[in-house]
Amino acid sequence: ENPVITDPNINHTVEAFKKLDFLIVQDIFMTETARLADIILPAACSYEKEGTFTNTERKVQRVRKALNQPGEARDDLSIIMEISMRLGYAMEYVDPQDILKEFGALWPAMTGITYERLDKSGGLQWPCLAQDHHGTPYLYKDGFTRGKVPFVPVSYQPPAEITDEEYPFILTTGRNLFQYHAGSMTRRVEPIETHAGEPYVEINPVDAERLGIKSGDIIKVRSRRGEISIKARITKRVNTGAVFIPMHYREAAANVITNDALDPCVKIPELKVCAVNITVK
Repeated sequence: ENPVITDPNINHTVEAFKKLDFLIVQDIFMTETARLADIILPAACSYEKEGTFTNTERKVQRVRKALNQPGEARDDLSIIMEISMRLGYAMEYVDPQDILKEFGALWPAMTGITYERLDKSGGLQWPCLAQDHHGTPYLYKDGFTRGKVPFVPVSYQPPAEITDEEYPFILTTGRNLFQYHAGSMTRRVEPIETHAGEPYVEINPVDAERLGIKSGDIIKVRSRRGEISIKARITKRVNTGAVFIPMHYREAAANVITNDALDPCVKIPELKVCAVNITVK
């Protein structure tokens, strides 16, 4: 996570971080967020540590160390144990396997998951209730524990910010195929950067012609929160009246201009829609 780049309304995010009395960031690279930290804890990446990962389909898989950590980087367990010791509570774990055993002792869903079984199976999905349990590939295969799930109708609500004469375009943001999230890792890969290392805004040919914009022109995209200068990419992939900017590029960060207004029910920010205007730089 690199919230200075990924959260909406970057100026608001930076201001909030600067108001903190104390900020610790643990990461494998120096990010825009880490630069604001009082203390940076250099972490090991997935190929530099032992342990397990649990993914979003509940599958627990083994991770094996392939490389030594560079510089002062340390694995997660070492960092957590060191902090705990300095706070006055000595954690006495020899290796990450001790953690997995503790999970199994405290949470029945992990009782049957061990390093030995993971080495043989390639991964087990919790709930895995005993040593002879095969895991649970489909969590609700036989139905939900509370019966049928109720559906609740929700009335449509317009976005917090709609277009007007001053801001006539809708901006939506997202990802492209080649970069990931804030680009903290992928933008360090030369072949990826060679192919997709430049920020851009997609605009419909009809809108581009009306505004006198040619493909490759540097244009300004501005909202009520800020503006960025970015290269135009003319394409029918976006509708008239809408523009798209990928979120990966710090040098023209889309979230400088996105809206941090929250959905009234689930409190998710409206990253995907805000009103902007476009001018030729």
